[in-house]
Amino acid sequence: MPVPISQAWTVASYVLKQKIQGRKQYPLVLMLEPLYKCNLACAGCGKIQYPAHVLKQELSPEECFKAVDECGAPMVSIPGGEPLMHSEIEKIVEGLVARKKYIYLCTNALLLKEKLHLFKPSKYLTFSVHIDGQKEHHDFSVCREGGFELAIEGVREALKQGFRVTTNTTLFDGADPNSVRAFFDEMMALGVEGMMLSPGYSYDKAPDQKHFLGRARTRRLFRAILSNRKPTWRFNQSMLFLEFLMGKRDFRCTPWGMPTYSIFGWQKPCYLLQDGYADTFHELMTTTEWDNFGTESGNPKCANCMVHSGYEASGVDYTFGSLKGLFAAAKATLFTRNDDEEAYRMLNEPVRPVHSYNPLVQIESPSNNLEETRA
Repeated sequence: MPVPISQAWTVASYVLKQKIQGRKQYPLVLMLEPLYKCNLACAGCGKIQYPAHVLKQELSPEECFKAVDECGAPMVSIPGGEPLMHSEIEKIVEGLVARKKYIYLCTNALLLKEKLHLFKPSKYLTFSVHIDGQKEHHDFSVCREGGFELAIEGVREALKQGFRVTTNTTLFDGADPNSVRAFFDEMMALGVEGMMLSPGYSYDKAPDQKHFLGRARTRRLFRAILSNRKPTWRFNQSMLFLEFLMGKRDFRCTPWGMPTYSIFGWQKPCYLLQDGYADTFHELMTTTEWDNFGTESGNPKCANCMVHSGYEASGVDYTFGSLKGLFAAAKATLFTRNDDEEAYRMLNEPVRPVHSYNPLVQIESPSNNLEETRA
């Protein structure tokens, strides 16, 4: 099983409680961004493009705990920026473990080996390592030669020391389905607990605006990748969300499912869009015009979005919304092969990965010029 039974039970009982109480909008995962500073400047990410005075700011552990307590979600994802660059990240993790929150600390793993001594293995802590595919594709995606080897070294050491480790992969237009499937084999052989997938989203500040997938291309790509699945592949996410990416299901966006708290406050409406900020979680939930967001709203910023932060919670909500949802989730979990002859043929189509006809350009990270606090 890709997650501990205790985690699965905690999440299931939490969602069922929300259903029994009649809550239609509830948080499933808190996206806690304690800083925007990073040691990479990926072409598809806009966070590092903030000015230097913003990149120097950090949430204090106390601010993080207040947000977590206020939100009440059973899981906390800690993205950034690069969380391992936070001067008190070990105190944040320690406090969340004490609260029995299931933590996914998202990291590019460049600092993982040297920072592991700050943490203790726990069922509540998972290092979610961002690896965007095989070596050439990953290095091109993160604009850093050698980034793949450093990430793999970090993963190996974390596993050796007994930590839970998953991978987190974002796919863009031009991804090679065969290479992605080979990457799955590599990660399973490495010994990670499971893998997470999502199509990319076109951040306004991202330097590369040309390679984000539209909905039709997303469905075609993920159908080719995830059909005819190998039994050895383990995914650490909703199986119904994966079916949504393949075009087998149609979900409405639930931006309230993964609310975001950062140095600016509670971000409206979601992790991907900035439509203002709220001072409290209650204000976020009660004043955000949720109907103005999601593909169905007609909002052009949402037109092509199929990202996990908007739709994975939709899959979980659907699972526990009815017996039909529970049956669908059980079927998707037990019968994972998804035989599809057309998808087999897609794998034989010629593909020109972006890195095959573009040079790798290492973008200078503004954070490289900032003072870094190291343990």
